[in-house]
Amino acid sequence: MFGLGEVRDREFLAHGLMNRNWRLETAVGTYAVKEITDVPLPKVRRNLAVLADLARERLPVPAPLPADGGELVAEVGGHGYCILPWVDGEHVQGTDLTLDQVRDLGALLAGLHEGLRRHGPGPVPGQAPAATVRDVAEADRAAVALSGRLPTNPVTDFDKAATEALHDRRGLLARHVHARPEGEVPAGPYGWTHGDFQYRNLLRQDGRVVAVLDWDRLGVRPYGEEVARTAQVQFGVGGVLDLDRVAAFCVGYRSVIDLSEGDLADAVKRLWWKRMTDFWQLEFYLDRQDPAFGEMFLTDEALLNWWTDRFDEVQAAYAAR
Repeated sequence: MFGLGEVRDREFLAHGLMNRNWRLETAVGTYAVKEITDVPLPKVRRNLAVLADLARERLPVPAPLPADGGELVAEVGGHGYCILPWVDGEHVQGTDLTLDQVRDLGALLAGLHEGLRRHGPGPVPGQAPAATVRDVAEADRAAVALSGRLPTNPVTDFDKAATEALHDRRGLLARHVHARPEGEVPAGPYGWTHGDFQYRNLLRQDGRVVAVLDWDRLGVRPYGEEVARTAQVQFGVGGVLDLDRVAAFCVGYRSVIDLSEGDLADAVKRLWWKRMTDFWQLEFYLDRQDPAFGEMFLTDEALLNWWTDRFDEVQAAYAAR
């Protein structure tokens, strides 16, 4: 189907959080095989079609291998699969990067945004996409509902910690009820963005990024939203944000795309509020019984409290030039 010839070795990669992946050694080369489980196949086909154009611009993007007839996603037994060239490298957490590497990472994200401006999968809407701003009452109801799904008399350490975290979050929401961002249209420029630009989707060799992976969430968003989220995910480790690296990342990005201080401040506040009113990690844990999501919930809860206590310091780091 993909013209790979004889399969000589196959290895299942167990570290993916969403999709299932394999490393495949064949007669014609080594490839990554991905079974798509959480994104509609038409959207995956649309997204994959962009990668070849980005790769031709020398951006570190692996171009997908077409199947017979040029199809980028093959359906077998009701499942969708795509194949990309295997790229050797390692996933390096953002806090393990030097400040120069962090600045380069910010510039790379801006370069991808510029590439997507030229090669996005479709026109960009004439108005910035709206972003739902959850109110405190709705978030509080969600916290109560999740508390009801945890044991009334917690036995495990996680159940005890999660119950306490939900109680504390309700108090945090009550104290910051007036900090809800105004309006549902974020500030600043927008366009096609990667959607999950974080270390698990970046491969490095000799200190530089050689592959940006997992384009399932390619979509139109404010650039500030992706900058804010990327810095938080890359440099929010162990319940704290590395503000020096947040600042270096933003400096690198703004050396290519000059987001204003106000645009970034709006994006960061909206991200903070989204974290304040969202419980997706705990929902995933309860729905899937996957302990990885439980750990993420508790770590992100610690970060939310740290961030809230230092809100102005965090805003200043994002505003760095």
